Amino acid sequence: MKKVLAALVYTALALGANTALAADVATLEALRAGDMKKLNFHGEPKAVGSAGFDLEDGGQGHLADYEGKYILLNFWATWCAPCRKEMPQLSALQGEFGGADFEVVTIATGRNSPAGIQKFFAEAGVDNLPRHQDPKQALAREMAVLGLPITVLIDPEGREIARMQGDADWYSDSARAIIAGLVETPEG
Repeated sequence: MKKVLAALVYTALALGANTALAADVATLEALRAGDMKKLNFHGEPKAVGSAGFDLEDGGQGHLADYEGKYILLNFWATWCAPCRKEMPQLSALQGEFGGADFEVVTIATGRNSPAGIQKFFAEAGVDNLPRHQDPKQALAREMAVLGLPITVLIDPEGREIARMQGDADWYSDSARAIIAGLVETPEG
């Protein structure tokens, strides 16, 4: 009997969470303007890849390490002109919203030398974003990254909730409104 009751409670909570997600998605979609119209919110959250990636300090990281906060995950490369153009905007977004509830995570996928990444970040004045790498594109393959840049929004439960292919102005009023809408906690 306890198992049946627990299953019913779990199901009700899950349905309530999906209903809340649907309402939030509609609100966030209404904030899309300009480049942000390319940001596609999913009707249901999707699993993210579990492959590891190289941390800038030489360790190994996983997306699960970021659970508990919203993540803007950006796959990029040093040879990708649109990727390079949007990196300072991603840095500004991290500067404004980065903290306990939100983080911009950048992962250079494919052939990118650590020295080249460091040089580009220095030239672009980016000092608040990680220089992670996915040299064998294991995570990129798991997450169906075809072309660069690809930006993925991940919820605190570690699920993909939106995706954009191509570059965008990530410090536009629309982008900032979307991120603010994600990280705001309802008062009550």
